[in-house]
Amino acid sequence: MLRHWVYHAGLMVAVALCYHNALHCDFVFDDISAVKDNRDLRPHTPLTNLLHNDFWGTPMEKEQSHKSYRPLCVLTFRWNYLLHQLRPFGYHLTNVLLHVLVCVLYFRLCTLFVSDMCSFVAALLFAVHPIHTEAVTGVVGRAELLSSVFFIVAILSYVRATRAPQGTDWSWVGVTLLCVTAALLCKEQGITAIGVCAVYEVFVIRKLRLAGLPYLLRSLVSGKVPPPDWLRAASSRLLVLAASALCLLVARVKVMGAQLPAFTRFDNPAAAAMTPTRQLTYTYLAAVNAGLLLVPDQLCCDWTMGTVPLVTSIGDPRNLSPLLVMAGVGRLLWRALSAADRLSDAIIMSLALLVLPYLPASNLFFPVGFVVAERVLYMPSMGLCLLVAAGFCVLLSHGRCRSVLYAALAVLLLTHGLKTYRRNHDWRDEYSIFTAGLRVNRNNAKLYNNVGHALEGQRQFERALKFFQQAVKVQGDDIGAYINVGRTYNSLQMYTEAEEAYMKAKSLLPKAKSGETYEARVAPNHLTVFLNLANLVSRDPARLEEADTLYRQAISMRADYTQAYINRGDVLVRLNRTREAQRTYETALFYDNDNPDIYYNLGIVYLELGRQAQALAYLDKALEFEPDHQQALLNSAAIIQESGAARLRPTARLRLRRLLQLSPAVVGAERVHFNLGMLAMDERDLPAAEAHFRKAVELKPDFRSALFNLALLLSDSGRPLEAAPFLHHLVHHHPDHIKAFILLGDIYVNNMKDLDEAERCYEHILRLDPDHVQGLHNLCVVYVERSELARAEQCLLRAVHLAPHEEYIQRHLRIVRSRRQPAAVAGARQDGVS
Repeated sequence: MLRHWVYHAGLMVAVALCYHNALHCDFVFDDISAVKDNRDLRPHTPLTNLLHNDFWGTPMEKEQSHKSYRPLCVLTFRWNYLLHQLRPFGYHLTNVLLHVLVCVLYFRLCTLFVSDMCSFVAALLFAVHPIHTEAVTGVVGRAELLSSVFFIVAILSYVRATRAPQGTDWSWVGVTLLCVTAALLCKEQGITAIGVCAVYEVFVIRKLRLAGLPYLLRSLVSGKVPPPDWLRAASSRLLVLAASALCLLVARVKVMGAQLPAFTRFDNPAAAAMTPTRQLTYTYLAAVNAGLLLVPDQLCCDWTMGTVPLVTSIGDPRNLSPLLVMAGVGRLLWRALSAADRLSDAIIMSLALLVLPYLPASNLFFPVGFVVAERVLYMPSMGLCLLVAAGFCVLLSHGRCRSVLYAALAVLLLTHGLKTYRRNHDWRDEYSIFTAGLRVNRNNAKLYNNVGHALEGQRQFERALKFFQQAVKVQGDDIGAYINVGRTYNSLQMYTEAEEAYMKAKSLLPKAKSGETYEARVAPNHLTVFLNLANLVSRDPARLEEADTLYRQAISMRADYTQAYINRGDVLVRLNRTREAQRTYETALFYDNDNPDIYYNLGIVYLELGRQAQALAYLDKALEFEPDHQQALLNSAAIIQESGAARLRPTARLRLRRLLQLSPAVVGAERVHFNLGMLAMDERDLPAAEAHFRKAVELKPDFRSALFNLALLLSDSGRPLEAAPFLHHLVHHHPDHIKAFILLGDIYVNNMKDLDEAERCYEHILRLDPDHVQGLHNLCVVYVERSELARAEQCLLRAVHLAPHEEYIQRHLRIVRSRRQPAAVAGARQDGVS
């Protein structure tokens, strides 16, 4: 046992040397959908959602679901999120540790069939194999890693069950079935552990070989020959395995809603091909996978679209490669079934581990959504590594060229280890992984598109456009590529070219056929052409009706297309068809009742209708589903602040502070600080209010409301001279801000004693609004301060005409007239003397 710990330590060191650089990689490719954008990882999402949604967070019953039901794997992502949110390091560390665990368990499995030394060689080969980088370094590879843990434990448990003195230890059989179920709940390949256990039962324990096959077949077919003794002894365990497999398959089909996932012909071109192209290509793909296991040199993250050209005829030379693979497997089977020694057991189990876990991805039983996926070879590689290690040990036992064999093994381990280490660098970020893919596959439009997306994320739109255009050249009927071209033109403000690209993409959509629904024929991501085109034309207010038509067209093609409802609602609000927008959002809720964006938009509609209580209720509902929904946090806090509800102010303050915690430099942070300032004003916390207003102005120097409220606060606090510069700044950016001119004029009159500037302020107000009573009255005050009483009287008379019920204007008029009467009498006396 001590030696086993030494072997385990060696495996840990090997994994650490190969994968320590993987810890610094970002989320890339499928990690974005499965982790970053998956709401099922968030603590506020009900845990039960994991039982109803697929690996990507889409409800299993929806047509756009990939039907990949892996709740245990998503649960581990959720634990990662609970510990360190979306920092990639923890996710990658978990994957690397799981790979170590798989290597240790795999070593233990190999010791059942070969020596410890040979098992260590197999486990070392497995630990450093470059084909595993996608499963270990890519976060979504967690599914393969977890499934492999339960897969191996299931086999080990079954071996334990068969070695019981009483014949069968059914408690260990129960553990086997529990582990198989757990493996299946991590990745679909996990169910093949039952097949491996059956192979172990029949060929390793019962030693069925070629000589016994004819008798077994006669007994099973004719029924006249009694079954062999070993079959009667093994029947109970085999029946339990078969029944369990059947139950798990039925349950899996039921979870899928008895529907296969809908993939496009770009995902798996062979699945859409006719006979015999489909069968010939599927057979060739098995050889491609075998080649990747044997020579893992040309690795690529994506093998879809035109990466592997279809095999269209029997005369294609590529048909020789699957024949060679089958010949090799057949030769090994012949050797294994011709003898009953330990090597035969090792070969049989190697082939079982190699072939059975590959079957779910082989297109043999149902089409899959990819051409080749390197991570699905994680389990099958166990069979290859055991086979190679067994062959190595056989050659070593012959006693010849031992140094050469050890040197060859060292070179193999070193080259594989270095390849794995270098391959991890490709997974560093989205740009590096997709450009690495293009070095291998130049005919894959999806790779060009993904490089473009990576550059687009870095706002390098000109470079992104070149890759999108190259995708169009490589795959001229790729709707997504034209959509990408249009979106990039839009980002470059080349709107005419963007519209042309969208129209081209729209023309490539399949045409309606009698009796066939669009839902069964149009990929959801292709329908974004309607959304992008509608968003583009809606820039022009005169084309809002056209945008509405496009959204309705998308909805007619896919009734559950919730994003089309959301966007259409936005356009209807702009068209002042608020009630119709409300109905549109409510229809969207029918299809997606836990979408926070829909609740948010309904809240905005009610806000437009002036129904703040209902608006706040919907915004609160949006936050129930997405507590960090930034727009809902901001607008709900603003509603609370404007409502003056003192009991809700702490809630508003917490929401605004949460926004700043999420991202201090968040777009719209000035509004967050402004609303915090207004809340502080409501609570008479003037220093805090001033600090927030100043921060808002710092973030947005022309922020109208923040500038005015800061100036008003300073003026009311007895600091009018500090307020003046902010008012100057405000009227410079917003020369129509009448209240700013009122306040600035008052400061000129009362504090600066600059009547000329005050007069200009009030005259500017009257140019903006000739009937503005307060501006006119304050101008009258300027005349009074200058002792221009006649002008003041005429001014006040006009003010009285505009506002006959304002008592303060009447009072000021009487004061001016009373001051004019002594002046008039004194003037008359002076005229008499003269």
